[in-house]
Amino acid sequence: MSGLSMMRTRILKVNPENPDPEVIKEAAALLRRGGLVAFPTETVYGLGANLDDPQAIQELYQAKQRPFEKQVTIHLASAEDLEKYPVQVTEAGRRIMRAFWPGPLTLVFARADGSTLGFRVPNHPVALALLKEAAVPVVAPSANLHGQPPPQTAEAVARDFNDQIDLILDAGPTPSGISSTVLDLSVDPPKILREGAFAVEVKRLL
Repeated sequence: MSGLSMMRTRILKVNPENPDPEVIKEAAALLRRGGLVAFPTETVYGLGANLDDPQAIQELYQAKQRPFEKQVTIHLASAEDLEKYPVQVTEAGRRIMRAFWPGPLTLVFARADGSTLGFRVPNHPVALALLKEAAVPVVAPSANLHGQPPPQTAEAVARDFNDQIDLILDAGPTPSGISSTVLDLSVDPPKILREGAFAVEVKRLL
């Protein structure tokens, strides 16, 4: 459980198409302060943490029982937000971003030091509202224990993380339940690291 409180995990209902701005503001403030917030995307529920808060990131990995060597994806409110990060974007990358963002496609870009960062722009009103309001870099792996099936409902998130995270935004079942495709744009030609939603369409563009 985050150091913010020792209370039970709160679950707040939110309209999936028109989320209450006050609920979004509360969740965003929690993220900024280092809390762990589960929220829906068009694929599965993600578990969000503030990338700028090392303690929050550590608690995220501990809650998920996730190996620390496994990277997490930064979720963006828009493709334009990618400009805030020092990554190398090729013309092929821009073409794929235009075709599939927002949507269930995670793109891995190279940095000048040879390392990589993965990004996604989710296509869900609740996720986009939260990411915009948070105004900090938010990482959000699927909200499940490492090795378990990714959750499509808030109830499934609560079963895995009872009293370990601060808040769950419950917008009902996620639309698809299929994890995002992961495409590595740090190599030439680009390489699919995980086939998920849009995999066939992505292959056609490569």
